[in-house]
Amino acid sequence: MHDTTMLLIELGAIILGLGIIGRFAGRIGLSAIPLYLLVGLAFGHGGIFELSASEEFIAIGAEIGVILLLLLLGLEYSASELVDNLRTQYPSGAVDFVLNATPGAVAALVLGWGPVAAVALAGVTWISSSGVIAKILTDLGRLGNRETPVVLGILVMEDLAMALYLPILTTLLAGVGLMGGGITLVVALGTVGLVLYVALRHGRLISRAVSSDNPELLLLVVLGLTVLIAGIAQQLHVSAAVGAFLVGIALSGEVAESAQRLFTPLRDLFAAVFFVFFGLSTDPGNMPPVIVPALILAVVTVVTKVVTGWYAAQRAGISPRGRLRAGGALVARGEFSIVIAGLAAGVAAEIRPLATAYVLLMVIIGPLAARWTEPAVRALMPRLVKVSPGPPGQPPGERRERRQGREMREGPGAPSDTAARADSPTKP
Repeated sequence: MHDTTMLLIELGAIILGLGIIGRFAGRIGLSAIPLYLLVGLAFGHGGIFELSASEEFIAIGAEIGVILLLLLLGLEYSASELVDNLRTQYPSGAVDFVLNATPGAVAALVLGWGPVAAVALAGVTWISSSGVIAKILTDLGRLGNRETPVVLGILVMEDLAMALYLPILTTLLAGVGLMGGGITLVVALGTVGLVLYVALRHGRLISRAVSSDNPELLLLVVLGLTVLIAGIAQQLHVSAAVGAFLVGIALSGEVAESAQRLFTPLRDLFAAVFFVFFGLSTDPGNMPPVIVPALILAVVTVVTKVVTGWYAAQRAGISPRGRLRAGGALVARGEFSIVIAGLAAGVAAEIRPLATAYVLLMVIIGPLAARWTEPAVRALMPRLVKVSPGPPGQPPGERRERRQGREMREGPGAPSDTAARADSPTKP
């Protein structure tokens, strides 16, 4: 009884505190993510006050938060749009890998941790956080921007690359033979390929089977299916986040629209829990010794991600301002980096605190970079981000790009810019 009472008190205090913090962040025009993390640090291991009764419950809620973030992200796009993104943006994915994995690998080798640790730290600095970035784009109202499909295309390629990377890393860490590692890799690739095939060929049948006029039944069926697929994907050494994303792209039409409306409040609640849990699981006392390498990596990889976004958006014909917004949006790292660091902690004990400090810095810098990269560069280098006024009658700058982005996905009859800010776009 005592444990249950403490659980309710702690959870009530956390959720109420998150609501107050979110309202404060909204008033000052910033994302609430860094504040959620600082709350977690304050009440986690080594913090001011440790939460004991609710920690396990919050851990489960954090897993659900990541799954819902990726489900909602998948609902924004259809399977055919995903394949088109992969087909057209694979050069951007290659540039992303080279620019952002290299700093981590070099840092591990310079610190003398060995080649396996270099592979692990390369993954930490390479992979952006789909969960954090999905939240940032939602908070900033940029889902309708023309550069957003480019950002999501990079994230999709990174998430799918995890189906290759994680089995390879696990094999290297375990020291198993070539045969065992090959089998794990084949299973992972086969799982992703099968789900993509079903989504492309039979997505409408899945949507029809899931569809229901009763919101309660639709919520239960979609949530149950998503968690089930995410768990199976995790069991097969494919990320649970990838599994949830693939469920999202398999649903289309009215089912996707209804699911978005139903799951948005749940996503916001559990996403906040995820960021708090990240802070709770971090001991601030382990971070000072590695803060200098973490800062150096943070500075270098902020620049490389902005360059990645610029290159990818340039290939899509987007204006300089949109390219900077794309680069700034890609800065944040998060859940994948923590998973990789946890796997590799046995090879180099120092990699966990370094990765934790690095990810914490990047999750705090990420929302700021997404919001301020383009205005800062525009103020410092106005010629670089100069935007032409366009044909008569066409709105300039960012509004024109938003309208073009919506028309690419919704057709020329897209709603006005004001309406787009109120209602995020949905898949056809």
